[in-house]
Amino acid sequence: MSLPDHHDAEPRIAFYAPMKPPDHPTPSGDRQIARLTLEALARAGFLPGTVSELRLLDMDGDLRRQHALAKASHDEARRLVEQLRDNPPALWFTYHCYYKAPDLVGPRVSEALGIPYAISEPSISPKRREGDWALFAAASEAAIACADRLFWTTGRDRPALEEAGFAKRMKQLPAFVAEGSPPKRRAAHTPLRLLAVAMMRSGDKIESYRRLANALKLLSDDWILTIVGDGEAADEVHAMFAPFKDRTLFRGQLDDPAAMRAAYEAADLLVWPGVGEGVGMTYLEAQAAGLPVIAENHAAQRDIIAAPLAPVRNARAFADAIKRGAREREVLSGQARDHIVQKHSVSSAARTLRDQLMPLVS
Repeated sequence: MSLPDHHDAEPRIAFYAPMKPPDHPTPSGDRQIARLTLEALARAGFLPGTVSELRLLDMDGDLRRQHALAKASHDEARRLVEQLRDNPPALWFTYHCYYKAPDLVGPRVSEALGIPYAISEPSISPKRREGDWALFAAASEAAIACADRLFWTTGRDRPALEEAGFAKRMKQLPAFVAEGSPPKRRAAHTPLRLLAVAMMRSGDKIESYRRLANALKLLSDDWILTIVGDGEAADEVHAMFAPFKDRTLFRGQLDDPAAMRAAYEAADLLVWPGVGEGVGMTYLEAQAAGLPVIAENHAAQRDIIAAPLAPVRNARAFADAIKRGAREREVLSGQARDHIVQKHSVSSAARTLRDQLMPLVS
């Protein structure tokens, strides 16, 4: 990992994603957001480069693992200070810092080099100050306290950050996606073509699949569903949709962005309740392709979806939302695309980053 060569007109940025580096081999929303953030920084007029692949992720609340990762981060910070001391970047930028994956590297390096420090998607969880993640929760809050600029994304993260006294350093950076070229939309189909895109995991993902299956039971037979996704709970998901086996196509995981774009453009509606969604990249991608979204009314969805949201945990209401979306598909399609271009595109993110970060490095 290294920074681009020095360029007088474009400040160099040291980029770091403690949860998952942008070139990690396993696809995920976090990896995608890290890559998009690099693109947005470049469009904003910076020269960003990933400087470390050290993952500081503890999913299980394992104190021994947290101590081991803290030691590894200390060694990594010392290495980076030596590497960058003679030609330091203009700024350190960390994507995502929270109690399961705190930034234990950026604050040390930025302080040693005397450069500004920024974080996007910082999150404070007061209830984690005690319990299995207490050490990492404290570390994440310490890193957030060091930042010169904090870019919050979801409305549910904002209150805790403000209550901690960081309001003057905060700026909203709405979730964003590559808008791509205008979508190739087709006329509505008969039967109605529905699409769901999600990993098949226990917890919130399985609950969303369950709520979707319950809603589909209340629809007439004039629909077909394509499911894109895979995971350890695949057998459970397949069993849920067995009653619709003649109308359900499982495509597995699609890692090719062009294939995913084609899937969005071929569908009439994206249907996904979205229990516990963090950012909801699938919702953004679908709308960028002009695909209307049917989702439940959760915090993440309220931040990024143009269409009306369905009540939570109400199969009948979700089924009715699908029917309404089918009737209003053409209008909703245009609204979805416009919503992304105006508020959730890489270009709009680049403008925010340029306006907020350039004064720090001038």
